Amino acid sequence: MNQTTDTAPGGAAVTGRSGTDTAEAGAAGRRRGRAGRRSPAAGRTRSWRDAPLRRITPWLFLAAPLALLITFTYVPVASMISYGFTDWDGVSPDRENVGFDNYVRIFTRPELFRVFLVSGYYLAASVVQIAVALYFAVILSFDLRFRNLFKGILFFPYLINGVAIGFVFLYFFQDGGTLDSVLAWLGVKTDHAWLGDPASANVSLAGVSVWRFTGLNFVLFLGAIQSIPGELYEAAELDGAGKWQQFRHIIAPSIKPVISLSAILAISGSLSVFEIPYIMTGGATGTQTFVIQTVKLAFQFNKTGLASAAAVVLLLIILLVTWIQRRLVPDDKVDLV
Repeated sequence: MNQTTDTAPGGAAVTGRSGTDTAEAGAAGRRRGRAGRRSPAAGRTRSWRDAPLRRITPWLFLAAPLALLITFTYVPVASMISYGFTDWDGVSPDRENVGFDNYVRIFTRPELFRVFLVSGYYLAASVVQIAVALYFAVILSFDLRFRNLFKGILFFPYLINGVAIGFVFLYFFQDGGTLDSVLAWLGVKTDHAWLGDPASANVSLAGVSVWRFTGLNFVLFLGAIQSIPGELYEAAELDGAGKWQQFRHIIAPSIKPVISLSAILAISGSLSVFEIPYIMTGGATGTQTFVIQTVKLAFQFNKTGLASAAAVVLLLIILLVTWIQRRLVPDDKVDLV
């Protein structure tokens, strides 16, 4: 590299670069400048190519679930609503449009709504079910021996098919069946037909419902309780709070949304009970529910139009009850920390 040495006015020597080096440095700077100016354009080009794919990707993942949801949920509901305005037997290709006549028949025939009284048994059973599930969820959330075993025992009935449960308990409650045998071992002799009169039959069927669905509420409550930070329990113990105080001031407020959800499921489930009473009694001896009555209207009496209108009424009742419950018990945000 060639350098030049000059003498400053004060006699000091000054060393500088040659013109060739200066030109190379300028050229390098211009290349860096052009590269810097090109990089935003290149970035914009890549973003332009990738943006459409990024916008489409979520819909590609949602395409199959949405197609199944629309095909097997919303389209059947829309068809059911349209059938409710016709006088159709479910087989004939001809459907006579009768307007709101089916709905007028439903609201002017008290026997069609009298079956809702049966839902009261299942509603009372749902209260017992929620209380039992909440009790065991609180107990098993603490460190106890064999708690995993008890968790499995409580949740196992919910995994069994409802038809199988109906047949098992059908033999359990029959004359001389399992229940009578157990009572005989305990010294209690009875010749009562458990499914022979409306009161005992509905109580028995509601008890089966409690046995089956307690596990679902138990898992919901247990998951909500286990999500509570452990520091809250430690602070409560340091303050001298017992188990009841911990439940009242920590557990209950934190799982309030889950309790509200369980109450909504209990009410809607008690209004639309079908599986267990249909398998065990077929709706006989005063155990007929609104859903069983609707199914019989459609497939036994060939009144598909009237049955569809009844199903729409049941759907509206469930939505109304749910809306009222949400208004009375709003889902407030819980912040304990």
